[in-house]
Amino acid sequence: MTGGLPAVPAWMYVRRELRQSEGTRGRDELTGRVGVQMRFPLLVIGSVLLVGCGSHSAPAPLVRPVQTTVVHYGAAGEPVSLTGQIQAQNQANLAFRIGGRVIERRVSVGDTVSPGEVVARIESMDPQNSLRSAQADLAAGQATLVQARNNEARYRSLVATGVVSRAQYDDAQQQLAAAESRVAAAQAAVRTARDTVAYTELHSDVAGVVTAKGAEAGEVVQAGQMVVQVAQKGGKDAVFNVPAILMRETGRDPTVAIALADDPSITATGHVREVSPQADPVTGTYLVKVGLDNPPDTMRLGATIIGSVTLSPQPVVSIPGTAIIQIGGKPAVWVVDPATHAVAARTVTVMRYDAAAAIIGSGLKDGDRVVTAGTHALRPGQQVKLLQDSG
Repeated sequence: MTGGLPAVPAWMYVRRELRQSEGTRGRDELTGRVGVQMRFPLLVIGSVLLVGCGSHSAPAPLVRPVQTTVVHYGAAGEPVSLTGQIQAQNQANLAFRIGGRVIERRVSVGDTVSPGEVVARIESMDPQNSLRSAQADLAAGQATLVQARNNEARYRSLVATGVVSRAQYDDAQQQLAAAESRVAAAQAAVRTARDTVAYTELHSDVAGVVTAKGAEAGEVVQAGQMVVQVAQKGGKDAVFNVPAILMRETGRDPTVAIALADDPSITATGHVREVSPQADPVTGTYLVKVGLDNPPDTMRLGATIIGSVTLSPQPVVSIPGTAIIQIGGKPAVWVVDPATHAVAARTVTVMRYDAAAAIIGSGLKDGDRVVTAGTHALRPGQQVKLLQDSG
């Protein structure tokens, strides 16, 4: 062969084909072995995962420990206590009948006064002048009356003889009547002026103790302005501001137990004597006066007292205030199912709140177990564990 590559023997082609064939078969075997080796671990891992997934169970429900109490309705009335003050049953505000400048106040707070005693005085110069003027007018009127009487007597004798006319006599009679009227008016003016002078002194009409003063010497007071307040001797009242709901729930003429706030051992009893017909516009409460039966002397006027009364008997139950929750803006409680220990919210009617308890009127049944602590972490249907100190 000329001008090309040297010729290759045929047997070399055969050997090359054989080598290529063996190499291809070797690679296939190797690939098969490697594939088998790689698939085996994957199968093992998959089996493990399948086994693990098959053995996993759902988590147990959360059980929360709570404190509870068993409710029992009571038929007895609930006791209610209010704070009040001791006041005299009758108090008199002493005031001048006329205005003027106070020149003397003879009593002060705590002093004892008796009927007719002078407690204060105002200036009397103007009333005295008015009295003198009225007396002068009376004197002038009396002089005119004397002259009119003389004229009437003289004209009466002359008219009988015909010396004077009947008309002149009638005129004398009219002058006499006018003079009598002027004298009567002057006498009334003198009495009024004399009374005005007497009004410059303020007298006590009652016996008692001065509890307040409304004016000092040198002040100008108006007619009717309180100068001295006197608590009359005798009965004492315990005065309270009572909410309307308590007035509706209190029985007729209840007995009220009274005790001093600073010494509960000093006690007394009383009955409602007076109830204000109108509520206070600011507090919405009613002023109630309880007349005390034979109060001890240590219950002095102005002392702070605590009055206790029992409301009308009705079925109510008392639970701790911590048991109350809000469901839809309404008060409710968690009630425990005795069989499953699952809780359910139940709406209740709260009659009132005491210092550490809520008084429930309806919504619960006798014997219900109510959650009193741990209410904030509960949800409907949740199971709970009752603590040992639960009721």
